[in-house]
Amino acid sequence: YLAKQTSLQAVLRDPGGCEGLTGLVEEQVRVCQRQVEAMDAVKQGAELAVEECQHQFHSRRWNCSTLQGLQVFGKVVIQGTRESAFIHAISAAGIAFAVTRACSRGELEKCGCDRKIRGVSPEGFQWSGCSDNLSYGVAFSQAFVDNPERSRGISSSRVLMNLHNNEAGRKALLAHMKVECKCHGVSGSCEVRTCWKVMPPFRKVGNVLKEKFEGATEVYPKRVGSRKLLVPKNSRFKPYTAHDLVYLLASPDFCDRDPRHGVFGTSGRQCNRTSPAMDGCELLCCGRGFRTAQAEVVERCSCKFHWCCSVKCKQCRHLVEVHSCR
Repeated sequence: YLAKQTSLQAVLRDPGGCEGLTGLVEEQVRVCQRQVEAMDAVKQGAELAVEECQHQFHSRRWNCSTLQGLQVFGKVVIQGTRESAFIHAISAAGIAFAVTRACSRGELEKCGCDRKIRGVSPEGFQWSGCSDNLSYGVAFSQAFVDNPERSRGISSSRVLMNLHNNEAGRKALLAHMKVECKCHGVSGSCEVRTCWKVMPPFRKVGNVLKEKFEGATEVYPKRVGSRKLLVPKNSRFKPYTAHDLVYLLASPDFCDRDPRHGVFGTSGRQCNRTSPAMDGCELLCCGRGFRTAQAEVVERCSCKFHWCCSVKCKQCRHLVEVHSCR
C-alpha cells in the first residue's frame, strides 16, 4: 500500500506522522518512528516489489494486477496460495534491497557501508571500498515486514507460511551477493586489487524467486511436540529448504473476472498465437478462443550515423496481427 502513495514526506512531516500511514500495525509504526528517514526507502522497496512481480508474471493468467485500497493484490492471492508466497518473498526482498541501497548511498544516518569485511581474502585481494551493508537491510526487513505476521500469533499456519516466504525472499538476495574489484598498479596492471561486495540487480532476485515459485512446495500444518510445523503434503517430495517457497492452498485458475477478489480474468489480454506456453492463446484464454486484429506499429528504421556525433533514423510504419482473448 505504501508503494501506491504519491509521497510519504507530507504525511511524515506531521508530529504524529508515522501514525498517519494507513495499514501499518503498531510495531511497524514504532519502527517508523525510530527510523523515519528510512521510510522513503521502504516505499521504494515496495514499488520495486510490485514492478518486479508484474514483470515476472506479465504473460501469465494472474499478472500481479493491483487494486486501489489496502488490499493491494485482492483477496485471492492472500489466501495461502503460491501467488501469495511470491508476493511475500519479493516484498521482503524489495525492502531489504532498497534500505541497503540507501545505506550505501549515505542517505541514512544509522547505517553506512559494511565495514566488517576487512583484510586480505584467500584469493589474495584486499577487501576495501564500500561493501553493501545487506545485514542491516535484512535486519530492517525482518523488523518491519515480519511484524504484521508476528502480531497475529505464531501458531497460525498462514503466519508460519508467510514468515517462511519472507525469509526465503531475503535469502535470495543474500545468496547472490557478488564481488566487484578495482585494479591498481603501474599502467593499470593488477598488482593490487581492492574488492567489495555488492547486491545483485533486483531483476536477478526476481528471476530466482520466479523459479522458486514454479517449484514451490505444497504444505500442511502438523504438530510436532509443542510446535506447529509445515510439512510437505506429498511425502515423496524432498523436504523444502529455507530458500524455497511454500504454500497451503491450490491457486484458482484466474480465468474469470472477479474484481472483488482482485481477479481480472484474461478476457481482452493479448496472447501469442504460436506459443505452447502460458502466454499462448490456448492457455491464456482458458479455451475461450481469441480475436485477431490489425494494429499499426511505428518503429525507428534506416538509422545512419552522422559525423560527429548523431544518429538519424526514419520512422517506418507497418501492420502486425494482434491476438486477444475472448
